[in-house]
Amino acid sequence: MARVKVPRKSTHIDMTAMCDVAFLLLTFFILSAKPRPQDPIQVDTPASSVEIPIPDENVLLLTVGQGKVFYTVDAAVRKETLTRMGDKYNVKFTPEEQQKFANTNIFGVPFNQLKGFLALEPAERKAFKQPGIPYDTTANNELADWIREARRVNVAVNNKAMLISIKGDNKEEYPTMKRLISLLQKQEINKFSLITSLRAAPKTK
Repeated sequence: MARVKVPRKSTHIDMTAMCDVAFLLLTFFILSAKPRPQDPIQVDTPASSVEIPIPDENVLLLTVGQGKVFYTVDAAVRKETLTRMGDKYNVKFTPEEQQKFANTNIFGVPFNQLKGFLALEPAERKAFKQPGIPYDTTANNELADWIREARRVNVAVNNKAMLISIKGDNKEEYPTMKRLISLLQKQEINKFSLITSLRAAPKTK
């Protein structure tokens, strides 16, 4: 008996649904991703073979380079910290200035220059060479006030202690780092993270 030949037909798969899902995922990752703040100065972090990720929230980051210190904190804490610092230094900030400061991811200017810094246009603020936050342990120690007030605000907002991280240049001189660590220890901060770049672990024989 002759076999019946079934005509072959090309297989067609509708990819519309898969493309929709791919674009939805791409849109989600783009909208939920946090932009990495650009450092005001170039910082070449020291290498380490240990990889422990830094949390995205509840972190106060101190960037150190060329003897200068720059300050980064979560946006939810940043605005209220400015208000408390203004009360401490008897400086009033307008709602517009407060919003500009809340949108500034990283800064390093003395407090008496902060109003002028916020008055600049975004492109001018980006190009402005920030001198760093004063952190003299004996005379002008504005950095200690910024750290103290941010920790207090974080406890009030997030109801937990703030993590401290230091991002320092690998060529930074020892006295600068010693002074910064002494500043933290005076506030009883004896546990903090040092940010490093990843390198391969040494091979064992």
